[in-house]
Amino acid sequence: MDSKRQNINRSDKWLNTPELYSWLRKAAFNSQGFNPRSYENKPIIGICNSWSELTHCNQNLRQLAESVKRGIWQAGGFPLEFPVISLGEYHMKPTSMLYRNLMSIDVEESIRANPIDGVVLLSGCDKTTPAMLMGAASANIPSILVTSGPQLNGRWKTEPLGACTDCRRYEAEFKAGQINQEDWKEIQNSILRSPGHCMVMGTASTMACLSEILGISLPGNGTIPAVDSRRHQLAEQSGFQIVKLVSENMTPSKIMTDKAFENSIIGLHALGGSTNAIIHLTAIAGRLSINLPLNLFDDFSKTTPVITNLKPSGQFLMEDFHYAGGMQAVIKEINHLLNSEEKGVSGLKISELASLARNDDGNVIKSVNNPIYPEGGLAVLKGSLAPEGAVIKHSAASSNLLNHTGRAIVFNDYDNLTNEINSDNLNIKPEDILILKNSGPKGAPGMPEWGFLPIPNKLLKKGIRDMVRISDARMSGTAFGTVVVHISPESALENSPMSVVKSGDVIKLDVNNRSLELLVEPSEIRKRLKNHATKKTTNESGYTQLYKKHVLQAPQGCDFDFLRPEIK
Repeated sequence: MDSKRQNINRSDKWLNTPELYSWLRKAAFNSQGFNPRSYENKPIIGICNSWSELTHCNQNLRQLAESVKRGIWQAGGFPLEFPVISLGEYHMKPTSMLYRNLMSIDVEESIRANPIDGVVLLSGCDKTTPAMLMGAASANIPSILVTSGPQLNGRWKTEPLGACTDCRRYEAEFKAGQINQEDWKEIQNSILRSPGHCMVMGTASTMACLSEILGISLPGNGTIPAVDSRRHQLAEQSGFQIVKLVSENMTPSKIMTDKAFENSIIGLHALGGSTNAIIHLTAIAGRLSINLPLNLFDDFSKTTPVITNLKPSGQFLMEDFHYAGGMQAVIKEINHLLNSEEKGVSGLKISELASLARNDDGNVIKSVNNPIYPEGGLAVLKGSLAPEGAVIKHSAASSNLLNHTGRAIVFNDYDNLTNEINSDNLNIKPEDILILKNSGPKGAPGMPEWGFLPIPNKLLKKGIRDMVRISDARMSGTAFGTVVVHISPESALENSPMSVVKSGDVIKLDVNNRSLELLVEPSEIRKRLKNHATKKTTNESGYTQLYKKHVLQAPQGCDFDFLRPEIK
């Protein structure tokens, strides 16, 4: 680009002014070995990198950043890589979700405060992708997402393994005595075979795939394996494309529209994707003043079948999904359900992407006329136990438990659960319903993935592998079973019916009618609430105080109230 270019870049306000600091900023570039030809009269492209050795899913992002830089140089831009905090799902306690909003602030302010005209977002692990998109939506300069990609299929003996769906399945078998210590150790060394994120349709895979249908990433981003050379080609092309997006001033608010979010919800159901995606999509949309009520998710669930045969709802893994045609093949199969005129960072409409796609394996990607599951993978429940809503992944649940009435066995918090769940004195039957309190946004805090309550060992040894489990927590997108999560209002709030459930109360789950009822007289519930005192905590850190004071409930995406502009 020459000095006569008509478009004035955002970075000009830093570099081309009469103030001394403008001169010093160029001197700073020179000090890093950049010749002025590298940066003068060129768009500056930030590469926002969440690489960390504490986040194994993102371990290949340093190499992908180099591929992004090649594309930026080729297109006439000037790439500058910068770090942001990274959220590793395996290591962070009590949960990486506690820090998703903090990471989004880091992303937003790093973009806003620096002389960059566009940004490539490098993410991978569960919370890093929504945090990146939330921050970029708030900053609203041209942006494109590149994720780390799924790991290769795990493998033990002759069996394909998916993290961490199969680690949960085999943990139950280990506790039940069906596999031995040596088997369990072999599985540990066989399930994660490469860089990248979980290779089932968990939260990381769900959000990466939905980024394609949202339009904020290039085709293939959701499914190309992390170690595949085509992942580097995608990264390079993304670097090239962001320079074009800057020249067109194509910002996230112009791409992630209300219709694009509707497409993402339809895509979520067709994938049988993670329950967490409801919270993350709602939070991202909220940053753009777009409202995604829970009813909207449920409405689309009733008209969108699950067509991808992927764990935990199905049989195959992400590597298989990619070879079958990936997210673009899914878009092709559900194109008639979508807002097909929406256009993303590729410059192509949804209808054009569908016309270019093909489905190479009907066992992995089904048609809408021959689905895995006749409805979308997720359902929204409401009733006297969850007046503001709850969520179940019924595509990964036991069909015989989807309409179930049982006695509540209540655990007041996670410590109580871990201390008592395998007690010989626990009075429990397979038809009972496990309840975990104080595990929501404020109560935990951070809404950890505690919703996949363990089956008591005494029942595992009797062959029981699923029970109805209910909490105000989240569950991993890799998890399965008849698990109801996101109870709202959460039990830490004074007005929550969940807070006054007692062991022995009767609860009725009816997924077909989308209801979750506490079968206790309303007058008794009101009496309990009047006499109930919420749990008080003290001596919290500054950030935890900030979090608990400002975090919204699950139906609002668990964002901070001060980061969410007025909804249209």
